[in-house]
Amino acid sequence: MRNPFLAGAVVVMTAAALAACGSSADGNGPEAAGAQRPAASGPAAPGPSRPSTAPATPPAGEPGEPTAAGPSAPAAPGPKTPSDAITPATGTFTKKQKEYLEDRVPEGMDPAAVLQTGQETCDRLRYLVKADRDTAVGAIAANEIPDAADAVAGLCPQHQDLVDEAAYAYTDGTHTGKALRPGVYRSASPTAGCSWRIAGAGDKELASGAGESRTITVPKSARTFTSTGCYAWLAEGAEG
Repeated sequence: MRNPFLAGAVVVMTAAALAACGSSADGNGPEAAGAQRPAASGPAAPGPSRPSTAPATPPAGEPGEPTAAGPSAPAAPGPKTPSDAITPATGTFTKKQKEYLEDRVPEGMDPAAVLQTGQETCDRLRYLVKADRDTAVGAIAANEIPDAADAVAGLCPQHQDLVDEAAYAYTDGTHTGKALRPGVYRSASPTAGCSWRIAGAGDKELASGAGESRTITVPKSARTFTSTGCYAWLAEGAEG
């Protein structure tokens, strides 16, 4: 006669084995669960500079360098404090500071706060020039530092050459007519995603390229210049 206890044990062990096989087969086991996890996402591919290539941000806490590199906001709209009423809570403003603050201080705002915005713009330019001059010019040309021209004119004229050079730069977009300036241009921040095209009369292609282009020549016969993902092109010389 069969032992009831042994028969019951066999049934229990068989059921457990079948359950284990089923667990692995339908993907619920530890190994299967691990295999089904999506791979960890890597960092997003960087876009054209400006710049992130945006321009580099100074290391936090570095002595003498700004800790925030965001673009300065333009002067706020609305009634402004008359120039003869712009006075600091303590001390005095220099002539250059007063010129910068004229028509920039909203009524009721501390003029020192507005002045600080301009000084931070100068600090940012100083840092960018130290890190990479072309990046600084490209950031001004791309309007990433919208207050640059006024801040430089009033507070840090030593950077006027950056503003002057940025005025002759090409930023991403389509340039036609009077916006076209024949000459040789270099990339402020070449990237793999950069592409450009120069077309003449009737949209006939004169030149084009993609990738990390370093220099291009815009001929006098050009009618359209289109740049995508290149950030900014800085002038090197007039086309002969």
